[in-house]
Amino acid sequence: MDSVHLRLASPGDAAALLAIYRPYVEDTAITFEYTVPSRGEFTRRVTETLRAYPYLVAEAAGEVLGYAYASPFHPRAAYQWAAESTVYLRRDCRGQGLGRQLYAALEGVLALQNVLNCNACIAMPEQEDETLTLASFRFHQGMGYQLVGRFHQVGYKFGRWYHMVWMEKALGAHTVPPAPFLPFPQIAEQVPALLASVTTRPFPGGAGAGAEASWR
Repeated sequence: MDSVHLRLASPGDAAALLAIYRPYVEDTAITFEYTVPSRGEFTRRVTETLRAYPYLVAEAAGEVLGYAYASPFHPRAAYQWAAESTVYLRRDCRGQGLGRQLYAALEGVLALQNVLNCNACIAMPEQEDETLTLASFRFHQGMGYQLVGRFHQVGYKFGRWYHMVWMEKALGAHTVPPAPFLPFPQIAEQVPALLASVTTRPFPGGAGAGAEASWR
């Protein structure tokens, strides 16, 4: 079996990341995006994220199995200690702990940046259907996130209205004053050692074909 290891993403990973993201757009309401981004647009997104936040990749045998990244919770200055977290996995990589591994690493990097609140924006169905289940909500619950807000019928896709919820996890103590937020480039040199400390493990699913993810 192949071992999974984590590394930083680069703009050169855009095609592989987009292959994972594409089924979310085309087949699910996990993302409210209607149109699959172009490779150029996805490259731009990765590049822009890395200016201030981490973008991580999980791979085995040279194949990308999933990814996780952070983004600003809100652009106003007072929100700089809060970030939004996102994770996507290939379909054949679900339910095997890979999402947890990526999220734990992402939270570790955010802690190096002095981020104190990690927030997740999650699509929610009124009733589970073939395009959206409660898997993402349950995953975040399992990672220690708590429900803090619900917006009703704010997303329309595939002929249905969907809710959206915010979940939140505290990564550190809210001291006064807080330690300054450190943009990702300022702590990037510390990240490889942090990722190496995440235990690699055999991956039961291997690195076989297929490209669908599990949850946001």
